[in-house]
Amino acid sequence: MTTTYKSIALRGIAAGGIAGVASALVQLLVTEIPIRAALAVEEARAPAGDEAGHSHGGEEELVSRGAQVVGGMLGVVIVGIAVGLVFATAYALSKRWFTDRTPFSRSLSFGAAVFGAVALLPWLKYPANPPAVGDPETVNYRTALYLGVVVAGLAIVWGASWLADQLRAQSQPVRVTGVLLAVVAAVAVVLLAFPAPPDTIPADMPVAVLWQFRLSSLAQLATLYVGIGVVFGLLVDPATRNTKTPAAAL
Repeated sequence: MTTTYKSIALRGIAAGGIAGVASALVQLLVTEIPIRAALAVEEARAPAGDEAGHSHGGEEELVSRGAQVVGGMLGVVIVGIAVGLVFATAYALSKRWFTDRTPFSRSLSFGAAVFGAVALLPWLKYPANPPAVGDPETVNYRTALYLGVVVAGLAIVWGASWLADQLRAQSQPVRVTGVLLAVVAAVAVVLLAFPAPPDTIPADMPVAVLWQFRLSSLAQLATLYVGIGVVFGLLVDPATRNTKTPAAAL
């Protein structure tokens, strides 16, 4: 059996859909709790009809909170499918790295690396904030900073893979130590080089709600990215074991 890019892409789409559903469930069952608590804080912040507190009232009249939740969950699944396709494509292009590992191990490592680059590293510098936190006038600036850290994280992942490939002739302890030190140094540079978050936390926002939202958001992203790595690995590993010719191996 020859493993084609089409079959790899279909497995990536399937993995993204499954992980997207799991992430959407985390959003519904875990992340939604602090979101509702934060919305209550925002609604209680100003009297009814006040300019600072009228926006959510208008939104709720047009779109119910339930519809917003369902739409958000559907969006997570769609994003998961798209990320799964990109994940499968990147996996196929990077097959020359870590050839001594099983496809499942490579996929899991890749998923963990993607999570670290596009979720964990930005979260360490700019953790997610619930509703009622953040100045609308700084949203573009905050978005640019966040995307900048994501790009830096992806560059770190690529650089770590390149360095590991360059150190292939070295023993495993030397290779792992060299890559780990390089990654830690690069992460430290990113965390120090980017400016601090531009927004302050309002005094009326409970610390418990803030951190419950931040941690649940991180758990949701971990479910998506690491989940894609796990499911894709499970889907692609049997296909590789059944491949008869070494040239067709993933």
